[in-house]
Amino acid sequence: MTSKTQAGPDVRQAHGYWIITYSAMAGPCEVLIRNVDRSEARQLASLAFGETIRIEQKFSRYLPDSIVTTINTSKGRPVAIDDETRQMLDFAHNAYLLSEGMFDITSGVLREAWTFLGQEVVPDHQHIAGLLRRVGWRKLELSNGHVKLPAGMQIDLGGIGKEYAADRVAQVLYAACGKPLMVNFGGDIRAIGATTDTPAWDIGVESPDRENSAVGLVSLRDGAVATSGNARRYCYVDGKRLGHILNPLTGWPVEGAPRSVTVIGDFCLEAGLLATLAILHGREAEDFLHAQNVKSHCVW
Repeated sequence: MTSKTQAGPDVRQAHGYWIITYSAMAGPCEVLIRNVDRSEARQLASLAFGETIRIEQKFSRYLPDSIVTTINTSKGRPVAIDDETRQMLDFAHNAYLLSEGMFDITSGVLREAWTFLGQEVVPDHQHIAGLLRRVGWRKLELSNGHVKLPAGMQIDLGGIGKEYAADRVAQVLYAACGKPLMVNFGGDIRAIGATTDTPAWDIGVESPDRENSAVGLVSLRDGAVATSGNARRYCYVDGKRLGHILNPLTGWPVEGAPRSVTVIGDFCLEAGLLATLAILHGREAEDFLHAQNVKSHCVW
């Protein structure tokens, strides 16, 4: 999540619903709402935009006043956190346990050793080894409304922040209007409020090779869709293509992973985590997803 945002949302009507668009969290944000009038659509647009920016300003590692920056610059001192931040860190803890350490929000420092611009790179093994000494969720202390992070380490909620925002904005808007709606934050999608008597939202599973080309279709009434993959960010090592998702246990990108993984779940946080974990499982991605008993789509 970054601080790049626009002044406010755009609101227009098409295909029988209202379309709200704006930029936040380093990407496009879109909300589709049915069965409201123009005035209510504008009010909901303002609500969606405000909640998105609130979350970005609170959890972006790029902003000097965010709680993440405060933690990262604390130099080992305890930092007081509120309930929302504690819930995010608790989710990260459970994700760490579920993944046996492969999902670790302290692993963002590994970015310093890699460039994913589609070119050949020569990894610096010594640099990677040094960075790995600054990685490790278990080194963080979380108790009594405070978090203590060792000096030199960082946390990064970018791997779950956008998914959390999509879930949260959908819930806030539905509480306000009670009408069917869908939130799409850069491909992390949450639908809420539709019933068997109302149309489902049809969502294309984008091809990792051709932008705006679908390789599958998901119909969603109440639930979430999230996709992880290496279509846009990758590098080559000795001629082998490697995606941008790094294994915090090795410091290296995962070999043999699908080009993209799309997961359907109840919430974006759940679907996004499972999609990322599937990529981290490499060639065993589909076996991992089958074991989780979730609907999914892998493109190899």
